[in-house]
Amino acid sequence: MKRLSIILTAVLLAMLFAVMSSVQVVGAASNTEYISEVKVFMAKEESDAKSALQSEGYTLLDCNLNQGAEGGVGSKGKKATYLGYKTTTKSAEAITDLAVMNMKGGYSTQDYESLMDQYINGEIKPFLDGFISAIKEYRTNYSSKNSANQTRAQVIHNLLNKLTDDDTGKNLGDLLLNETKYEMGDDAYNALSDEQKSNTADLMTIFAQCNGQATQMIANLITRGSDTNDDTWIERFSETTYDDLVEMTGETPTDAKQTLSKKYDDDANTILDDLWDDFKEILEGYDDAVEAADSYDVSSLEDALEAYNSMSDSISEEEAESITETYFNELEKYFEYLGNLETVAVYKMLENTDYEDGTMLDFFLQSSEDIEDDITVLYPIVASLTDGQRSGINFVSLKELCCMAITDEDGYNSTVVDDIPESSVYDGVDREIYDKGGVAVTSDALRTDALSKESENSSSKLSTTTIVLWCVTAASAVACIASGVASAFFKNSSASDAMLDAVYNSILKVQKAGEGQAFTNAMSNWRLASGKQGGLIANSNLCKYLSIGLSVVTIVMAAISIWQTFEDLKAYYQVDLTPQPRFIVEESDITAYNKKGEKIVIKNQSAYYKIVETNRSESDSNYKNLGTGNDLNGDVGQQWLTLYSVKMEGKNPILASSLKAVVDSASIPAGYDGVGIHMFGEDTAYNLNNTNYVWDQDADSIYVYYKTDDSEASTAGSSFTMGHIALFGGIGLIVGAGLTAIIITVVRKKKAKKA
Repeated sequence: MKRLSIILTAVLLAMLFAVMSSVQVVGAASNTEYISEVKVFMAKEESDAKSALQSEGYTLLDCNLNQGAEGGVGSKGKKATYLGYKTTTKSAEAITDLAVMNMKGGYSTQDYESLMDQYINGEIKPFLDGFISAIKEYRTNYSSKNSANQTRAQVIHNLLNKLTDDDTGKNLGDLLLNETKYEMGDDAYNALSDEQKSNTADLMTIFAQCNGQATQMIANLITRGSDTNDDTWIERFSETTYDDLVEMTGETPTDAKQTLSKKYDDDANTILDDLWDDFKEILEGYDDAVEAADSYDVSSLEDALEAYNSMSDSISEEEAESITETYFNELEKYFEYLGNLETVAVYKMLENTDYEDGTMLDFFLQSSEDIEDDITVLYPIVASLTDGQRSGINFVSLKELCCMAITDEDGYNSTVVDDIPESSVYDGVDREIYDKGGVAVTSDALRTDALSKESENSSSKLSTTTIVLWCVTAASAVACIASGVASAFFKNSSASDAMLDAVYNSILKVQKAGEGQAFTNAMSNWRLASGKQGGLIANSNLCKYLSIGLSVVTIVMAAISIWQTFEDLKAYYQVDLTPQPRFIVEESDITAYNKKGEKIVIKNQSAYYKIVETNRSESDSNYKNLGTGNDLNGDVGQQWLTLYSVKMEGKNPILASSLKAVVDSASIPAGYDGVGIHMFGEDTAYNLNNTNYVWDQDADSIYVYYKTDDSEASTAGSSFTMGHIALFGGIGLIVGAGLTAIIITVVRKKKAKKA
């Protein structure tokens, strides 16, 4: 059994690569059609937009999404904007969400770059600082005089060589035999020739940008290739107790406890928290593993493999899908069988290894609750691991560590490597997400802040200054009119010259008659009439001149107001569209909290929403800022409103037949639950003609709804998301055709053994 486990463990090394590399998920197609790609088309005429869309093979969503572009004087006009989509029957290729962001919305490229800096400085650098020790042990073993260690490192090298680095064009196994850029430092690296640089790995870039599977793969294999000792960690552990560690410090038990805690406590807690219970559960399932291994019949796999390799182009697509599905189902069962054999081998090895007053099996069957009371019982395990093994403790399981200890030189020599296909460490990763300025992060806080600013600066065609100017102009005009009316009134109210002459003649008559008192009274009346007449005339003249002055002021103010109005309309309609982020990601989808409560960045490339392309040409005035990124406002709104799509792992794919546009109604269509093209941070469909973004404040609302397939979850990101992939478990096994060579070899060996 031990010999068989040795061989199978070596085979699992090759399987590990195929499982964790970027081999695409193989899934049978269904009869259901999903949306696989979307594109936005713009044109001055609706017919042109539709025909352009259909000529490229897109299905039309028959609704002009830009019905709110009409404006007043100064408007740039209107462009018809249509959405087109392509379909697939494979959920792994399906879009899982469509969201929009507006130009003044809640996103920040600076915050994303800060997160990336935090990711590099807080996670990648500290990891590399420790992991360099594992790489050095791998190098030492590669040229070691110890035959077993050398064989092990050379197998690891050959497996790592199946991973390629796009930046150097070299295989990773070869690159890591040389000092890396991180080890030598920037100055020494920059002094290298181009040829020397092409043989030097940039570990910082590789670990920061490679797909999550490659991260796991590299760390796992390098950890397996470490340990330069002649014995194994299991052998060292079997001879080490906590009391031995205390004695080696040469300190009192109290002081030694503090010393050992600083040295081993973190790794011991990692083993307890992340590895212990899983391994204990595996060991407790020993009886089931024996029964499953004994009952497995490899002939089912042989038959499925033969049918798979015998497929011809003449068979129907349905038959091909059925044969493929059967083959991979049988392949998964075979891997479960191998895992059971490993479990049996590890269990037997631990059962037959003494440790303290019992066996090593007894030790590993302790409950985690008991160990929590005294974490020092795990210190001997940590002390038995080399620095390289300790640096990779997060990337291997206790079962794998045990398999490493029981795999001898012959076991590694039996590993199948040659027929495994090469793949780039960046497969499945759009490396644009690491370009400065091209990615933005969004969050509730950013969106709330943007909404607050939008409310404070609510959109209006006329500015406050213009409104004040028009008010002053109107007031001046009113005053001018009032002055003219007053001047006419005073003029009409004054006595005529003929009337004054009559009064004067009556005075002369009284004077001739010698009537003294009457004369006095007549003179008084004349003076009164004459003074009143002079005052009315003066008032009339004043109002006349005031009216003339106000007329001039009104004309000047009107001219200024007209000019300011033109400037406002120009600013309102001739909007400078700022550059759009090529990607937007929710902060919560790429961040998590570690055991210490610190926010950390996690790899999750499937969470990045990518901008939907449009047919904008380089000759377009907006091409400099917008490039080929879409604008649902047809480049003529108050600000761009941009559509993004995502194929997120674990999310339900969008059903192509469900895409439905509703115009001039906020009512959700029958059979729908309100899900549709939405604003980031919201769940329900969003009005694409929201008055914050379009000129026509009376434009009809536009909502685009869709349904998702609740029976399917996308695996689009499964080839590059971060996280440990269980080789044998309920989540299934991701495999590819590259494993065929391994299976053929194993089957042939089993046949030869039977013969």
